[in-house]
Amino acid sequence: MEAYRFQDRMSDKFWRIEYAGAALAVNYGKIGTIGRYQVKEFGSKELCEKEVKKLTLAKLKKGYQPFAEFDPNGHFYLDDKETGLHPLTSHPRFRACFTEEFYYDCVDEETPFGSDEGSDTLGQIAEGVRKDKSLNFASFPSKIVETYWGMTYLPAFDISWEAVKKLTETDKTNLTQSNMVTYATAFAQIKITGRLDAALKVLALNAMRRTEITAEILGWSARPSEVMEKMIADLEAFPADEPGQTHRK
Repeated sequence: MEAYRFQDRMSDKFWRIEYAGAALAVNYGKIGTIGRYQVKEFGSKELCEKEVKKLTLAKLKKGYQPFAEFDPNGHFYLDDKETGLHPLTSHPRFRACFTEEFYYDCVDEETPFGSDEGSDTLGQIAEGVRKDKSLNFASFPSKIVETYWGMTYLPAFDISWEAVKKLTETDKTNLTQSNMVTYATAFAQIKITGRLDAALKVLALNAMRRTEITAEILGWSARPSEVMEKMIADLEAFPADEPGQTHRK
């Protein structure tokens, strides 16, 4: 990853480029903003590296200078809308801790962003952090379900068999959506910021466990899902912020 900065009387902006294998991502914008992301895929690693050199040289010729102060861990990462989910548009900590390919799956209902609910959650959060980088992730599941969708949010506080069974009988739709949105929010926070709110971590883990209990009660699955079990283990291993910490850059 290389970052560059251009300053003159009229502007102060950054441009950075990162590549892995046969793919590259560029991120550019005004200093202090998240900027825009673009991902390009090539037929080979060699072609990708050639394009990286070409693009970098073009920026240097325009007056961009190396930006050593750029902090990749303090930056926010958002997907290229045309490309969709991609490791290069995910925070370095997310890439390091969530290594399975299914974390970038956009069709598997079990994965964080594969369901309609998960995809919509990631999209709404991306819009939210563009406007306010101090967005409150812990309260976001309730906000998206109740304010944006006009439905009822059911936080995963009580995940006993009896409590979950009652909800499957009386409020299955809100139960399922609340689960998906809650753990999608947690994974989205890490994917974008590299951090995780402690309260959200607890709710997300409970939501995934409640999903497994729901599946068993309703006969969707006779045993725990390997994907969900891996998601739970990976999220459990990710360190959450201490209470009182903020999510500002």
